[in-house]
Amino acid sequence: MTRLLMNLRSYTVPYAFLSVLAVLAAFPLFWIVLSSIKSTPELANDPLSLWPSQPTLDHYRRVLFELGALTNLGNSLVISLSTTLLTIAISAPAAYGIVRFYPRVGQRLTQLLISTYMFPPILLAVPYTIIMISLGLSNTYFGLVLAYLSFSIPYAVWMLTAFYQTVPLEIEEAAYVDGAGRFRTFLSVASPIVLPGLVATAIYTFINAFNEFLFALLFINTSERMPIAVALYSLGGSEVLDWGAMMAASVVVVVPSIVFFLFIQKYIAAGLAEGSVK
Repeated sequence: MTRLLMNLRSYTVPYAFLSVLAVLAAFPLFWIVLSSIKSTPELANDPLSLWPSQPTLDHYRRVLFELGALTNLGNSLVISLSTTLLTIAISAPAAYGIVRFYPRVGQRLTQLLISTYMFPPILLAVPYTIIMISLGLSNTYFGLVLAYLSFSIPYAVWMLTAFYQTVPLEIEEAAYVDGAGRFRTFLSVASPIVLPGLVATAIYTFINAFNEFLFALLFINTSERMPIAVALYSLGGSEVLDWGAMMAASVVVVVPSIVFFLFIQKYIAAGLAEGSVK
């Protein structure tokens, strides 16, 4: 009986503590969702009330159909998916080549790549803007994707190098004996083994590109091409802030990412666990 109580306590206390932390972490999102369905007078007169007295979807209607948030959300998806696909297509062969062809210098090379994150993005804002204007890529999706690739590829190579190091060399040697070439071995043997790592890297790349704000604000200057993050910022007026529209737009931005993350979290967990084994 004493042992049962000790085991019960050892499980109850950590889970109770984690549950409290989960509630605290989720409460801001819960507050935003409830505020987004409050009427404008209620937000102005009693902003601290938790439950709306007269729920309404007028703010969502205004954000989605009058302010064009659906178009901005589509822009973000196009830019983020393009960045993710190009990043994986470039970083996966690069990481595999580092592991198999340059194993001795691979660690130093990956450290050099990740050192690019030492520089804050604001330091590169002016030179990047000058380059994009000189190349005629200002206010284009391609220019924004190109800027994102310069940040996402080094990080993706650094992540995927650890994943490809977990692939047993004996499996690739067996593929060579069966007649597979180097590219076929990379594509059909090594990459399926590290698929959780590829998915995890793709998700991190997508989230970073989807939530990026600085370069999107600098490069895109027309509302029909703006990503959703910049469009959300533009809702803030100089004198009056439409809190209802701001809350509804925040839900439109955040909730799809959370739902998507819930579906793929098992791949991220598997990828992180696999990449940690050297």
